Amino acid sequence: MESIYAALLLHKTGGKITEANVEKVLTAAGAKVDKTEITKLIAGLKGTKIEDIIKSASTIPVTAAPAGGTAEKKKGEKKKKEEAKEEEEPTGIGSLF
Repeated sequence: MESIYAALLLHKTGGKITEANVEKVLTAAGAKVDKTEITKLIAGLKGTKIEDIIKSASTIPVTAAPAGGTAEKKKGEKKKKEEAKEEEEPTGIGSLF
């Protein structure tokens, strides 16, 4: 997640978003550098515009959590969600979250 913040900071300041620059920002901030994560991030950003990603993220509606419900129902829903997560393999920039 920190590498995404570093890329956003580089974008905001007009810097070029490269693996080396993201690593420099993370090192300067005292954060842990995960080169695999940085490589995935840079690959996910190729051919995309960060402005478009930010705009699409800001238009996602936020919904309230459902009220009430039994604990058993919640456990069943949690298992279904976990199974669905295991089946999905996110690609691109989505794989970092």
